Amino acid sequence: MPKHVRMRYDPLRQAWAVLSPERIFWPNEIGLEILRRCDGKTSVRAIIAALALEFDAEEEEISEDVIAFLQEWADNLLLRFS
Repeated sequence: MPKHVRMRYDPLRQAWAVLSPERIFWPNEIGLEILRRCDGKTSVRAIIAALALEFDAEEEEISEDVIAFLQEWADNLLLRFS
């Protein structure tokens, strides 16, 4: 994630929030699992593989959704790919 983006737990709402200047995003549980794996070192392919293993799903089944999620967050300048 870029330096201006932070993840914080909101104990009042009991949910994780993604904070960027003047904006707050509330990812769902699956989105949060994807974001937790975005450490700047793990490839998209490895993220998909880990999620497939954790949720007992085929990589082909989830890859399109994971890529679309990551692209949407990148379009909103919340993720950066190298």
